[in-house]
Amino acid sequence: MAAPVIEVRSLVTQFGDTRVHDGLDLDVRPGEILGVVGGSGSGKSVLMRAIIGLQPAAAGTIRVFGEEVHAGAHMLSSALTRRWGVLFQGGALFSGLTVAENIQVPLREFLHMPERLMDEIAAYKVAMAALPADAGPKYPAELSGGMKKRAALARALALDPELLFLDEPTAGLDPISAAAFDSLIRTLAQSMALTVFLITHDLDTLHSICDRVAVIADKRIVANAPIDEVRRVDHPWIRDYFSGPRGRAAAGAHHRARVHADEPA
Repeated sequence: MAAPVIEVRSLVTQFGDTRVHDGLDLDVRPGEILGVVGGSGSGKSVLMRAIIGLQPAAAGTIRVFGEEVHAGAHMLSSALTRRWGVLFQGGALFSGLTVAENIQVPLREFLHMPERLMDEIAAYKVAMAALPADAGPKYPAELSGGMKKRAALARALALDPELLFLDEPTAGLDPISAAAFDSLIRTLAQSMALTVFLITHDLDTLHSICDRVAVIADKRIVANAPIDEVRRVDHPWIRDYFSGPRGRAAAGAHHRARVHADEPA
């Protein structure tokens, strides 16, 4: 079996005296879309920030592509950070830059190339994110919520990463827009051979595109498996989340969709 793209062992994170993770272990396999779920305050975003070196760990180890990660961007090699892209919660676009200029930020940080080539790359990434061509010269304030998410995705893809981090990418979107975004992520993951670390609370997303689901509870990972296996784990949070009304509705809708897809034309 291939080595994990992300390997977290005995991770401890804390803010002052408040411990967020305590002995957390996690593997993310090459080429998979891993959904990460947990209750409010369980530390989903903190875990992502620790993996990309923005959050210090009190104890434990984190390795990405076999290289150990320490907090502080100055301590990470540019060769490593160029291999991942990040869509932060809310998009985190620079409001004073156009969409094209936002996409060019990582290009300017890591590469030296003519302006014309950067313009061409930005236009290509706009298309990859399924944005209209005229989105490039627009500012974030001129975009809808769904378009902002896609613009942030385009920036995350600027350097053709192997690993993509997505923090609540469909939060705030209507069901149709969220489903379209999920489909785009699955298509991109397949076409670019991406490994995806996806934080979400969206049950439809978990059912439709995630290969495995990692559940954070009790300050650690209490389940990490395909969703049908996770739903059978005997843990109070898992039961409440996956077997409540919304969880049952999402599972039923996904089952009906699979049955419909398997029916002969």
